[in-house]
Amino acid sequence: MKKKITLALTALFVISALGYSNTFSLKMNYFIPRAQSGPSWQDSLWTIEFDNMDFAKSHFQGMSLGLSYEYFLTRVLSLEFSIDAFYHKNNSGLYRDYVGFELDNDWWAVLSKYDKYMDVDTFSTGHNLDISITPVQLSLKIAPFGRRNKLIPYVGAGVGVYFWSVRMYGDMIDFDDEYIYETTQGYELPVYPIYAVDAREGENLGKVSFGYHVLGGLMFSLTNALTLDIGFKYHMAKGKFTEGFEGFAPFDLGGYHLSLGLNYWF
Repeated sequence: MKKKITLALTALFVISALGYSNTFSLKMNYFIPRAQSGPSWQDSLWTIEFDNMDFAKSHFQGMSLGLSYEYFLTRVLSLEFSIDAFYHKNNSGLYRDYVGFELDNDWWAVLSKYDKYMDVDTFSTGHNLDISITPVQLSLKIAPFGRRNKLIPYVGAGVGVYFWSVRMYGDMIDFDDEYIYETTQGYELPVYPIYAVDAREGENLGKVSFGYHVLGGLMFSLTNALTLDIGFKYHMAKGKFTEGFEGFAPFDLGGYHLSLGLNYWF
């Protein structure tokens, strides 16, 4: 992550040194992942995790830091280069409907509703899901009433490069490998092996994907050189798994950024 931020800041300051910016902005963002899931996303990691684990989408909402330089092409039109950094969530979850048990030095999972029929002690089982997303974006913005007013509304759209990584570590139940466990009372219960997992997608700078976004907001003039910025940005991007999660559907990197920040006008 430090390498990502260093590269992004270097690019920002190079642009500034060339005289391509009229404002520098510092924002606090609240990121709400879209986390597309459900029947039409049945092979998605988001869907599998939400179906089996006690994760909720709200568990993956979090803060990020926004930095940008903006260059005005005309009185109403500008280009903005931005980075939304430090979004990183690491959540621990438990399998919602299953418990584990040990048999002959191996771990197995059984539906928790069958716990009362088991001859051995059971325990909760789960894993951690660690996600990092850093968009670096170029936007074309329009301030229809100009930039020298007390209130400055704006809208825009653009493209971006997304640096991202996903890691899962802990216990994983293999639902494709079913066995039958017969209890001493004669019950035959379907059980599944539990394996230790440490799957990673993206090292160092992370995986790289491309996407696009739309945005809007309102700036309030505080002084001649300072404005308060309240903004919204909607991201659309997908990441392709090729390493630890190969075979899964593309990973939804999109979401919603709500931001509050300050713009310094040069």
